[in-house]
Amino acid sequence: MTLMRTASLMLCMVTVVGTAGAQTAWTPAQSPGTTSPDNTGVHVAQPLAAERHTVSGTVIPFSEVTLRAQSGGRVIAVEGVEGDRFEAEEELVAISDDRLQAQRQAALAEMRTTEAAIREARMQYDREVISPRSQDIGQMPGMGMPSMFDQMFTRNMGQFMGFGDPTLDRTTDLFSRHIGVDQARARWEQARARVEELDVALEDTRSRAPFDGVIMHKHVEQGDTVQPGHPLVTFGHLDYLRVEAAVPVRLVRQLDVGDIVPVTLDGHAEEVSARVSRIFPLADPQRHTVTVKFDLPQEVRGGPGMYAEVHLPGEVTREDRVVIPESAIIPGGALPRVAVLDADDEVRIRMVRLGASRDGGVVVTSGLEPGARVLRHPGGRH
Repeated sequence: MTLMRTASLMLCMVTVVGTAGAQTAWTPAQSPGTTSPDNTGVHVAQPLAAERHTVSGTVIPFSEVTLRAQSGGRVIAVEGVEGDRFEAEEELVAISDDRLQAQRQAALAEMRTTEAAIREARMQYDREVISPRSQDIGQMPGMGMPSMFDQMFTRNMGQFMGFGDPTLDRTTDLFSRHIGVDQARARWEQARARVEELDVALEDTRSRAPFDGVIMHKHVEQGDTVQPGHPLVTFGHLDYLRVEAAVPVRLVRQLDVGDIVPVTLDGHAEEVSARVSRIFPLADPQRHTVTVKFDLPQEVRGGPGMYAEVHLPGEVTREDRVVIPESAIIPGGALPRVAVLDADDEVRIRMVRLGASRDGGVVVTSGLEPGARVLRHPGGRH
């Protein structure tokens, strides 16, 4: 009798212990090894998408130049106002050129003088060739005798006695006349160069459109006095627009010239596609950013100075990282676990490693592959 009571007591204790163990263990809505009745509470693990970063930018013209005064003077004409369109080589600003015109007239007069000097030098050279000065009777000493006597006797006697060299004298005279021609020609070249220099200076008093575009800003008005280097007008090509943005270095690594990125312009609800046209080679040492230019589609309505937001892809993530709902994590336990449906719709428990939270979900860095079916609420039916 005592033996039977002892056996009954031990059986009750085993039953209690077994029941307590079942309560401390995790009991999901679908126990491991059983079949899921439906997929309403199943989440398909999605690959971790790269973050999209937004950087601020400014709309700029496709090309922009600031025309500056090349010579000092008074502004006598400013064509058009901001927004007016001009074709290439059309005159935009004119500066007085009276002083330069006077200098050019003086240079032309000097040029004519040197032309006359060239003709004179050539005539003297031709005369020396035809009638050598060394044989001119009037150039010889008379010794108190008629010049004919000197021509017939004095020259021949001097040559016989070793005085003078008629050949050398003639060569020297020809060379001297030839040098006279070269010097006159050099003075003419100098005068002509001065005229060309003044022609360039006169052209610089007229500022012309470098390409088809519009006046973006006027810096002077008619009657203003300017010095060389003073800004006159800012001229831009607005048929095509660009966005210029300072992009953090870590994001520039994901960009290449020709890439297409979405851009949102101020006042436009929809995004437009922009092409990466230029990535500057150097970074700002203070801000650690790189200047990047993006070409906008031609049909985009806007203008320089508008605010723009450029949406750039973040750093490339590993393909084995996925995102699941936070509710899919089984509560309790030393390591995070999730309940996964296998190919036969049977629930299996997997241990996972978690990363950062993102948009109501949590990143799984290992333990799950993209496409895995995870129970959203493994602790109970929802």
